[in-house]
Amino acid sequence: MVSKQQYENAVEKSLEYFNKASIALTEAEKQNVEIADFGLNDLDNTGLQLITYINTERVCAKELVLFPHQTCPEHIHPNRTGSLGKEETFRCRFGKVHLYVEGEKAANPVCKVPAGSEPYYTVFHEITLNPGEQYTLVPNTLHWFQAGDEGAVVSEFSSNSDDSLDVFTDVRIVRAPMVDE
Repeated sequence: MVSKQQYENAVEKSLEYFNKASIALTEAEKQNVEIADFGLNDLDNTGLQLITYINTERVCAKELVLFPHQTCPEHIHPNRTGSLGKEETFRCRFGKVHLYVEGEKAANPVCKVPAGSEPYYTVFHEITLNPGEQYTLVPNTLHWFQAGDEGAVVSEFSSNSDDSLDVFTDVRIVRAPMVDE
């Protein structure tokens, strides 16, 4: 859970990152920045800031902000009753993002798993995205990602998104954001 002050600071900082990436937002979008600390109360190390532009039965588009070295924890988008899990494409807009997926482990991974969470990270095939580069994850791909030194802004284009169905490796994760008044 984040405090109201942490939430407000993270929103303000996120808007600065959108400006750095030259992403124009409406006033309504600026008021709807989501701050997710995943219930770990460690937003500086494990968290994600995002805006959802659209999420229909078929498609979803979001902007993600990661502060320097901030990590979105390992998870998978499993199949749903009668359909495949979420397919998503990440396109880096600003900074650098390191994406880790299933496959051959990087000899010297660039990123460090947040302290105390090491048992919950199991995939280390490294894909680094710089501005203008993108990568598509097929459904049911275990993955996590972390920003580089200057943080990152990443556009996500995907099939329908239902965050409540995501399965995190870390059993401590609470996906729905909570703000302490």
